[in-house]
Amino acid sequence: MHEDHDHAPGGHAHDHDHDHPHAEIAITEQPGYYEVMETAIRELLIDRKLFGADEIRRQIEVLDSRTPALGAKIVARAWTDENFKQRLLQDGRKGCEELGISFYDDTQLIVLENTKDVHNLIVCTLCSCYPRPVLGLPPDWYKLKPYRSRAVHEPRAVLREFGTTIPDDVEIRVSDSTAMVRYLVLPMRPEGTEHLSEEQLADLVTRDAMIGVVPVEYKRAA
Repeated sequence: MHEDHDHAPGGHAHDHDHDHPHAEIAITEQPGYYEVMETAIRELLIDRKLFGADEIRRQIEVLDSRTPALGAKIVARAWTDENFKQRLLQDGRKGCEELGISFYDDTQLIVLENTKDVHNLIVCTLCSCYPRPVLGLPPDWYKLKPYRSRAVHEPRAVLREFGTTIPDDVEIRVSDSTAMVRYLVLPMRPEGTEHLSEEQLADLVTRDAMIGVVPVEYKRAA
């Protein structure tokens, strides 16, 4: 088994694998500290007339317009255009902007490529920082304490719960998102997809694959 500590730029990358009892990842928690504070601050800002409800609604509409389909488009282009992939890996934000995907905040996007030797997994240990401009809202399990803690300390066990078994000779790199630095996993292109168009490839890419908890799968029609 080869798992080394690795620090990703702007955040923290972790590699741990411990065998011990753990809480399964389940959506059972009550709203946490940050969710409660967000609601309280939003209501206070509206009450003080610093922000209007209409303005907040417009921002929510912008967030709602962002879906994993945007990230899938990026992945498919990277699979089919090596030059684009290299630019994307060098500067994720600029790579996205090449495809007309705008950013509504000042966050940096780092794209992490999965290979036969390295598997990347994304987490935010403090709250729920996430590449929303390209994936939309994070899944509920991403925000829960069991995932945020266990992804760092026992990534192989967490991945197995998603049905993903990583061979012992493959390094797992866990990258910890921050308020200003977000990550997107560039999953490996599945075998047997050489004949598929870019649009067809994008249809294969799931949100969870771009977080790193599952691979992209392709089943050839019988």
